Amino acid sequence: MTSWRELVGARDREILQAAGYGHAVGLGETPALLVVDVTYGFLGRVPLPVLEAIQTYPGAVGEAGWKAVGVIDLLLETARKARVPILYSEGTGEQGRWLDKRPVHARQPADAYEIVDRIAPRPGETVIRKAKPSAFFDSPLAQRLTELGVDSLIVGGGTTSGCVRATVVDAFSHDYRVTVVEDAVFDRVELSHTAALLDMEHKYADVRPAAAVIAELQTRASPAHAADVQR
Repeated sequence: MTSWRELVGARDREILQAAGYGHAVGLGETPALLVVDVTYGFLGRVPLPVLEAIQTYPGAVGEAGWKAVGVIDLLLETARKARVPILYSEGTGEQGRWLDKRPVHARQPADAYEIVDRIAPRPGETVIRKAKPSAFFDSPLAQRLTELGVDSLIVGGGTTSGCVRATVVDAFSHDYRVTVVEDAVFDRVELSHTAALLDMEHKYADVRPAAAVIAELQTRASPAHAADVQR
């Protein structure tokens, strides 16, 4: 499968490099994992090609979403072992301007805003309910991160160009370091997915594969690292 990075033109890469964008910032000392809107409305109940999935769930992204769920599951397992705080976001179903831009939004099934069972939150993990794309907008997310002492975010979920990007930009605006896990985010349109990852990597976040993020979290979970932190 072609990497999203390979879809970026050589001239665009040259411009961004010459302009000095895209320096890696890394995670802070106290990261949290934020899973954005991994709900049945985006995934449907079973993996289906996107044009089939949207017949029942008009916001579905199809099989790409379920592939990302497998990666998110691994991230959650690693974060729990490393005692990294875990937060989720889910929509409230508020319609707002969506009815103007996309009237079909009104016919979402009743379970559209439920987090999928495979990665369901466990007791003690925070669920942020949100009415707009960003998980920060008019929600208690920033307050909860402060309570947890979080200084950086690891982000997965959907959609890459919508709720993920909006959340990442707001996290950047709150001065959090942000890492977007590139194989843990999903979108229904390849162009939107690629453009959003490119934009976030060069302006607002580090965009890294899950394997690298998991390896770093595993290192942080090791007894040697814990001893160093306590010194």
